[in-house]
Amino acid sequence: MKRGKKISSARQKVDKTALLTPEDAIALMKELKFANFDESVEIAVKVVHKSYQNIRGFVTLPAGNGKDVRVLVLCTGDKQDEAKAAGADFVGADDLIEKIQGGWTDFDAVVATPDLMPKVGKLGPVLGRKGLMPKPKAGTVTTDVKGIIGELKSGKLEYRADKTGVIHLGIGKCSFEDSKIASNIVAVYQQIMRDKPSDAKGTYVRSLCISSTMGPGIKINHKGIDK
Repeated sequence: MKRGKKISSARQKVDKTALLTPEDAIALMKELKFANFDESVEIAVKVVHKSYQNIRGFVTLPAGNGKDVRVLVLCTGDKQDEAKAAGADFVGADDLIEKIQGGWTDFDAVVATPDLMPKVGKLGPVLGRKGLMPKPKAGTVTTDVKGIIGELKSGKLEYRADKTGVIHLGIGKCSFEDSKIASNIVAVYQQIMRDKPSDAKGTYVRSLCISSTMGPGIKINHKGIDK
């Protein structure tokens, strides 16, 4: 496959055998950035497990990911006022449920109070397909709507491994301060290690790379990241 001159030039400046510290990797990523927009910072973590379908979890990025997360909350009564005050973008109950059943998904996260889950369960065909279904494990089925809205707005993400065992996440923007990108890298790695399946033997994380949206992958010495 023919590649552009800019990406080819950037790739030539990356030593594929080198394992860098997060700080050095970030500096190199920014040095090689060539797009004329504020690229996202992508992380790719390769894990080893017999069933990649079981590799999933949630991580909160301490510096956020630079995206405006649109949160929809399904609740009733006083909880609606609480959700609005906490910064929810859409708040409602039967009205929003009906709208979603019609195919509307112009939001990034869904929170529901437990009392509405019997009705929310019917939204599976729409929300499930986009990975937006509220889940107790994710904290998105809760009476603490204020708390979860704050988490989602500040950068709580769901991660999962693809069929090759790679976890891909957007963890910020190239315009972020280096220290903020580094803190997000460490948070992702540490959370993945905390979530390591009990039946995972030997080496679990095989590799960790970062890149800008258009740039080449840069390997990080994940074993040097404090646990």
